[in-house]
Amino acid sequence: MKKIYILIIAVAVYGACKKKTPTIVDPPLACTNPTKADFEKIQIFPTDNLINIDISASAIDPNSAAIMAAIGSPGLHPDFGSGMWNGAPIGIPFSVVCGSQTKVPITFRANSYDGNYGNESDAGPYPVPLTAPIEGNGNGDSHVLTVDIENKVLYEMYNSSQAGSGWEASCGVKFDLKTNPNRTEGWTSADASGMAILPILVRYDEMASGKIDHCIRFTLSKAKVYKGYTAPASHKVNGTGALNSSLPMGAKLRLKSTFDISGYSANVQVILKAMKTYGVILTDIGSDMFISGAPDSRWNDTELQTLKNVKASNFEVVKMGVIK
Repeated sequence: MKKIYILIIAVAVYGACKKKTPTIVDPPLACTNPTKADFEKIQIFPTDNLINIDISASAIDPNSAAIMAAIGSPGLHPDFGSGMWNGAPIGIPFSVVCGSQTKVPITFRANSYDGNYGNESDAGPYPVPLTAPIEGNGNGDSHVLTVDIENKVLYEMYNSSQAGSGWEASCGVKFDLKTNPNRTEGWTSADASGMAILPILVRYDEMASGKIDHCIRFTLSKAKVYKGYTAPASHKVNGTGALNSSLPMGAKLRLKSTFDISGYSANVQVILKAMKTYGVILTDIGSDMFISGAPDSRWNDTELQTLKNVKASNFEVVKMGVIK
């Protein structure tokens, strides 16, 4: 009888303990009229993704001195801001949508600007609003970037134009932000490197939070780019630079730890700290040391112009992986 009594007490205590440990279930993300700031609330690729890793203590590439000598000393150029250039916002814009956003057809085609890379693209439909902003208002690369923050999927198009009930583009790619990209070797994307663009742009809301926790997109002219790529890039471009004295797609530069940033504004220091910690990554051919970001009316253009005082010679090449 005594044994039965003890067993009943034990069961009662176990049941009471279980009640004190409720199951925690994350509430679903409420999505109504999402903003750019909402994009900063989600994890953008896993923390071990090569765009997110801290390279402040990484080894310097053995060819760093030769490569930086070939690049020379152009100053950084913030290719983003609050103003207008040639009638369009400065930078690469993006839109944020909910999972309920209507998906529209995507047609891959060539035009007078570039060819058809539909065979290296992800088929539509995409949840891209027909009113989504186009880089350069349709002039130049005409990138269109849209992120579904509920499903955490990024859609990027290159050489885009709105047509009928959908969009036309030279290339389009879907990136699941919950996993590391696994692009087919040799394939391009909306960017020449085969990488995603939006995750490596300088974005106002992230800067305003006080920390940019990823590398930053930049470009170099054709003569300073080697025809090859290294991870995390998957595609090479027709650069004319020589091996060991130019950079392949996916290569990173790091602002030297000895570079004094104390004289810059707090906002610009956030950008420069990211360059010391995560670096800048080459993803396209363009003007030398142009740093990519998203346009935003809140940027202080005068403040951003001080980045031009930072020279390429203040950077070093981080040791590269295999170049393909």
